Amino acid sequence: MGGKKIHLTYMNNTDKGSKSYLISIVMVAVLGGLLFGYDTAVISGAEKGLQAFFMEAKDFAYTDGWHGFTSASALIGCIIGSALSGFLATNLGRKRSLIVAGLLFFVSALGSMEPEFLFFEHGNPTYSLLIMFNIYRVIGGIGVGLASAICPMYIGEVAPSNIRGMLVSWNQFAIIFGQLVVYFVNFFILGDHIQPLVEEMGKGIAAINPAAQWTVTTGWRYMFGSEAVPAGLFALLICFVPETPRYLVSIGRDDVASRILAKINGSSKAAQILQDIKDTMVVKTEKLMTYGALCIFVGIMLSVFQQAVGINAVLYYAPRIFGDMGMDNPMMITVFMGVINILFTLVAIFTVEKWGRKPLLIYGSLGMALGAFGVAMTFGHAGMEMFTAASLLIYSASFMFSWGPITWVLIAEIFPNTIRGGAVAIAVAFQWIFNFIVSSSFVPMFNMHLKEGDDFGHWFTYGLYGIICLLAACFVWRLVPETKGKTLEDMTKLWKNKK
Repeated sequence: MGGKKIHLTYMNNTDKGSKSYLISIVMVAVLGGLLFGYDTAVISGAEKGLQAFFMEAKDFAYTDGWHGFTSASALIGCIIGSALSGFLATNLGRKRSLIVAGLLFFVSALGSMEPEFLFFEHGNPTYSLLIMFNIYRVIGGIGVGLASAICPMYIGEVAPSNIRGMLVSWNQFAIIFGQLVVYFVNFFILGDHIQPLVEEMGKGIAAINPAAQWTVTTGWRYMFGSEAVPAGLFALLICFVPETPRYLVSIGRDDVASRILAKINGSSKAAQILQDIKDTMVVKTEKLMTYGALCIFVGIMLSVFQQAVGINAVLYYAPRIFGDMGMDNPMMITVFMGVINILFTLVAIFTVEKWGRKPLLIYGSLGMALGAFGVAMTFGHAGMEMFTAASLLIYSASFMFSWGPITWVLIAEIFPNTIRGGAVAIAVAFQWIFNFIVSSSFVPMFNMHLKEGDDFGHWFTYGLYGIICLLAACFVWRLVPETKGKTLEDMTKLWKNKK
C-alpha cells in the first residue's frame, strides 16, 4: 500500500507540474536582469572618481566630452549585444547565449577594475588606458544587451501563459533590484570618503580634498570590481537550467522539450502545449515581415517609448540631479529612490495578470507625465526643492509599475514563435539606441540657456519628457494588443488576423 501511495503521489505531482522547478529556473534567469541593472547603474557612484583619475593624464586632455562618452560607453556594447541576441539565441540557443553573457559580465567587471592588467602601469592614467577601460565597459555592455533580450525571452518561453506576465515582470524587478544593490554597494564602498568636486578636478589630485583622494585612486575600482561576484554566480548557475521547450522543438528535440514541459505544466497539459508549439513551428525560416509591418513596429515603438520618456537620464545621473537640487546627501536620496522603485515594481508584478498590460502602461504614462511636468515647473526655484524631489519620485515610481516591467513582458510575448528571436533583437536594439540618445543628450539639454542664468534647459527637458509620456499613452491605447492570458502560440493568430 505504501508503494502505491508513493506512486500515486508522484503521478499527481507530475500531472500538476512542479512549481518549485519552475521558480528555481526563473530565479536563475532573472539573475541576468540583476546584472543588467548592476552594470548600467554602477557608473552613477564611480563616475566622479573616474573623471578625476583620468583628468590627471599628461598625454591628453580628459574633457567633459570624453567623460560623457566614457560614462555611456557600455551602452555601445548594449546596442551590439542586443543586435546579436537574435542570431545567438537562434543558433546557440537561449541557455548557451546567457552563459556567454555571464562570462562577458565577469570579464568586464575585472577588466574595468584593473584596466592596466598586463599592458599598462598601475595608477598611471593615459589615453591608451582610457581606450582599454572603455573596451572593458563595451564588453560588459554586450553582456547587458544579450541579457536584456534573452532573459525575458527565456522566461517567456518556459512560463505557463496564466502566470507568464508576472514571471517576466520579475526580470524587471531584478533589474531595479540590481540598481538598488549597486547604489548600496557604492554607498558603503565610499564610506567616510567623499566624492571629488568638479571644480577641483582640473587643479590636480593634490588639490582635491584628502578624503576624496582614495575615491580617485581606488574607490571607483572597487565599485566596478564588485560586479564580478554576481557575474560569476550567474555564469555558473545558468549551466544548470534547461533549454527552453520552444527552442528545443525548433531544432527537432521534441522528446527533451516534452520532458521539460511535463516538469513545468504536468504531463497531460504538456502534450497539448507541445502540439501547439509544433503547429506554429512548421515553417522555421519565416521572414521578419511575415506577420506584417505593424507587428514589428509595435515592438520597436514599445522599446523607443520606454527610453524616450527619459527615465535613464534620472537613473544614471541621480546623485548629480539631487545634488543640483541642493540635497545634503545625494547618494542617500538616490538609495531612497531605489527603494521606492523596488516597491512600485512589485505593484506591476502582482497586478499584471489581474489588470492586464495595457491599463498599467496607460496609467503609468499619465503618472510619469504628471511627475515630469511637476519637475519642469519647480526645478531650481527656491523653496520648491521638496516638491521637485516628490515630482521626480512620482515620475520614477510611475515608470516602475508600467513601462519598466511591462515593456519587457510584451516584447517577450507579442511576437510569433517563428520570428521571435530576430524581432526581439531588433526591438531591444532600438531600446539601447534610444537609451544612448537620451542618456547622452540629457546633460546638454538640461544645461541649455536662452540667456545668462535662465532655467530654460530645466523646464524644456522635463517638459519634453512629459509630452512624450502623453504620446506613449496614446500609442498604447490605439495600437498595442492586450496579451493577458494568451499563449505565445496565440500571437501567431493575432497578427495574421491584423495583416
